[in-house]
Amino acid sequence: MRLAGKILASAMVTVVCMYYALHGVNRVQVMAELGALPAAGVLLYLATLAVTHLFRSWRWNYLLRPIGVSVPLARLLPISSVGFMAILALPMRLGEFVRPYYVARAGHVRMSAALGTVAVERIIDGLMISILFFGSYLASSHAGFSRELRLGAWLSLLGFLGLTTFLALALIRTDATIDLFLRFSLLRRLAPARATHVADKIRSLISGFRVLGDGRNLAVFLSQTVAYWGCNGIGMWVLARYMGLSISMGAAFATMAFTGVVLSLPNAPGLVGQFHAGIKMALGAYLPLAVVNAKGFAYAVVLHGLQTAWYVAAGLISLMILSSSGRRQGSLGEVVRASNRAAEAAEAEPAG
Repeated sequence: MRLAGKILASAMVTVVCMYYALHGVNRVQVMAELGALPAAGVLLYLATLAVTHLFRSWRWNYLLRPIGVSVPLARLLPISSVGFMAILALPMRLGEFVRPYYVARAGHVRMSAALGTVAVERIIDGLMISILFFGSYLASSHAGFSRELRLGAWLSLLGFLGLTTFLALALIRTDATIDLFLRFSLLRRLAPARATHVADKIRSLISGFRVLGDGRNLAVFLSQTVAYWGCNGIGMWVLARYMGLSISMGAAFATMAFTGVVLSLPNAPGLVGQFHAGIKMALGAYLPLAVVNAKGFAYAVVLHGLQTAWYVAAGLISLMILSSSGRRQGSLGEVVRASNRAAEAAEAEPAG
């Protein structure tokens, strides 16, 4: 039932985003833009994507170290690549458990602790893109920002700041904070059995957040996170300029950040529709609608296509590397199923 609900939510978001993304698109102009795609722009973007991929993979090691795990980059890179491919391929980020599963199955750390580090990573990423998007909104004239973009800027920032504040308080006074959450959510009154499960899940999650107490590793992680998002934004700006979109680097970073906010919704396999809708809506704050529905949509198609091809290719190659490393890892489907079973088992573990 839970899986069916997730698939339904993913399908609804996909339909809405596809409708918005395709509405008003000048298909003839889009095809012409795709036919004139500059090879130099593609190659330069792929170069920035390679650096982005490196930092995105490498930084996780500095969240694992405080819980007693250090993975060599030669192994961390393929593990991360398979995980990124799974996240992209599956709806509702069901592939998120793959990276923790690979680390936990080596026997060096519990699955729940590894999952906690991934949660840290996601929340810091969410806070980063929220700050970038909100900052670009404040720095702009506001005239080009639609009501939806303005609302998204405020809600994304408030949402992630609220969650970060909750977790910070929970680290200081765990039981009191969880009790306060259950009281205000009315879970204890409406669903007592579910409330106990939610409390245990939050407590396990908080245990993973104790990595934030290691200042040295956290500082390296944050610096690499800035490098990761920085390379990502620069790459998007370079490709936009080569495709004839006269946007500033600040606009490229705002587009990246807003698309990240859209992708935080229940996602479709391959991010189809969501990615294009996010790019199109963000570009609308900086470019005329006619340009967005032609060059802008072609840009979204190329950007999505190159990222998808990159992560799928890197993931498949990495899966073969891991399979030939001595211990059979299985196909992607087998790894995903095993990682989801491990995550369910971790949820059932007593917190501590």
